[in-house]
Amino acid sequence: MGFVLLLCTHFSASTAVMCGILGLLLSDSGRDAASEICEGLSLLQHRGQDACGIVTCGHKGRFYQCKANGMVRDVFDDISISRLAGEMGVGHVRYPTAGSSNHAEAQPFYVNSPYGIVLAHNGNLIQSDSLLQFMDAVAHRHINTSSDSELLLNIFADNLQQTGKFRINEDDIFTAIGKLMKQCKGAYACVAMLAGFGIIAFRDPNGIRPVGMASRKTSCERWDYVIASESIVADAGGFSDWEDVKPGEAVIITRTGVSKKSVAEPATFAPDIFEYVYFARPDSVLDGVSVYRSRMAMGDALAEEVRKVLMTKGLTVDVVIPVPDTSRVAALNLAQRLQLPYREGFIKNRYVGRTFIMPGQQMRRKNVRKKLNAMALEFSGKNVLLVDDSIVRGTTSKEIIQMAKDVGAKKVIVASCAPPIRHSNVYGIDMPSRTELVAYGRTTEQVAEAIGADLVIFQTLPDLVASVRQLNPSIETFDCSVFTGEYVTGGVDEAYLTHIESLRADHIKSRLVEGHNEAKDSKEIAFRGRAPAIGSSGPVNGADDSVGLHNTWHVS
Repeated sequence: MGFVLLLCTHFSASTAVMCGILGLLLSDSGRDAASEICEGLSLLQHRGQDACGIVTCGHKGRFYQCKANGMVRDVFDDISISRLAGEMGVGHVRYPTAGSSNHAEAQPFYVNSPYGIVLAHNGNLIQSDSLLQFMDAVAHRHINTSSDSELLLNIFADNLQQTGKFRINEDDIFTAIGKLMKQCKGAYACVAMLAGFGIIAFRDPNGIRPVGMASRKTSCERWDYVIASESIVADAGGFSDWEDVKPGEAVIITRTGVSKKSVAEPATFAPDIFEYVYFARPDSVLDGVSVYRSRMAMGDALAEEVRKVLMTKGLTVDVVIPVPDTSRVAALNLAQRLQLPYREGFIKNRYVGRTFIMPGQQMRRKNVRKKLNAMALEFSGKNVLLVDDSIVRGTTSKEIIQMAKDVGAKKVIVASCAPPIRHSNVYGIDMPSRTELVAYGRTTEQVAEAIGADLVIFQTLPDLVASVRQLNPSIETFDCSVFTGEYVTGGVDEAYLTHIESLRADHIKSRLVEGHNEAKDSKEIAFRGRAPAIGSSGPVNGADDSVGLHNTWHVS
């Protein structure tokens, strides 16, 4: 009897700042964009399940807003969508971060001066403290949240303010974004909207986070435009000619057309390789690389590593089982390459969210068994190879391995599509501190012991990079900082890493979540005791702590 090989591709047991951004401009001013933005956000839901929001721009440049904690289907209903008037808008979905579990942190963000600007952002800045000091001492702008998105918005607004113009033009916008790119260091993919003007997209000089655009011809021979984190939004909406925003590029879209300009000094193009390993949908194409094809290639490469290790150890495997969902593509290719049976050994409850977004170890552990059920038929008496996308804390992997053994697996081998993660991510993935990473300071054998596996096999970094790069050889470098500790932007020192790790520790997150829940309970009591807010727009402070625009969420 051989082993069962389990291929795991879920991003185990970490919380993430990964977000999805979307902008839409319709050529017909008589149509509202909100319902289509909502549909697009639902296609990006995998990038953020903690909070979501939409801001639209209607007649005379008036903004309309609805945002809250929760998934797209819970926040937006027919009534809330009907209040979001206007032919253009910006949407956002977000995963939770330390200290961000309140409505005021939900995006998009808004400033009324100058000109009325809305912005949504995916990524992370690495020198927020110095930028906040600049905002306070020089720009005299108040930042009301801990979100980098609000900071980026105000830097952009300050740069536009310096034109001193009554009305700005596209050159002014390009200049403002170019200055922003000199001021800001880190990863950022942004979509913005200027009242009555149009929508804007820009991407950091290293292109770490993805964003692209597409167009759709209307029956009136005019053009609608969409900007999104992933191409799936364009595909589903009937848009074509998807084009990635280039690193350091800004794109301005108005009803009269599209303008593009490179506004940053040339830098190393280094998209985050974890987009392909885990975050992006398999039916998306990012920077010319099919996510689906890249995961197939990862499975092929991992198969050769598995073959080599099993031969060295003198082990055999009976069956390959993926950990749902992202690992399925790689697991199937691996099984075919090794000529092993592929089986679905875990049945997923699709009404439980991704475990890695849970803010504490205990909550993650509890949710794994709610989320997955192991079928004894596929495990009993077998040596199983489980395939996973990565192993982060190891909490989820340990629980899954124990589930396999509980239903009779003889041996459990874990194959990871990613190399061991030993370093912090500073570009928009809220990974745990280094000491909480299961591979930190451990050998592969010690990782196996820590998670209860009989053997762990990691993909090599050269094989992972080659799996993605073969589909677009023009990408010479990827951000692999979680594996190597090398940060493409520079400016990441031990003091910074220590600071962000102090915000990411599980015990800190647990306290923040508990505090938020207490505040939420008291707010709900207060809400029930007051008269409902009225109206659906205007520069007033909403009762949900969202500053600048009235929030129509839960307005009856």
